[in-house]
Amino acid sequence: MNKNLLIAAVIGALTIILGAFGAHALQEVLSVNELKSFETGVRYQMYHVIVLMFVNSFSGFNLKTKNVVTYFFLAGILFFSGSIYAITFGVNAKYIWFLTPLGGLLFILGWLKLAFSFIKKENY
Repeated sequence: MNKNLLIAAVIGALTIILGAFGAHALQEVLSVNELKSFETGVRYQMYHVIVLMFVNSFSGFNLKTKNVVTYFFLAGILFFSGSIYAITFGVNAKYIWFLTPLGGLLFILGWLKLAFSFIKKENY
């Protein structure tokens, strides 16, 4: 069993649930700006789940690269999307504002790890 693929698939299912929840249950509750923020969290979460599925399915990436990218992206999802969800649901942004850019930084580090793996030609 590939635990990284399993985790990505579960988070992918959660992303669909959150997206549907936002589209149907939150439309009447949130302001337009709050709903846009929530949608941004869901969108970035799904982008990174799709990349995780690819990275962990592709035999050209070694296990270390797969794990590092997975950990960066999972932490990025937790901090970036998670902080947006928390703020949307009423957590005071002044207490967790730093988590969103930290999540963005973790996404960037994951992408850079992928870029360096291509530069090193470890995949081909």
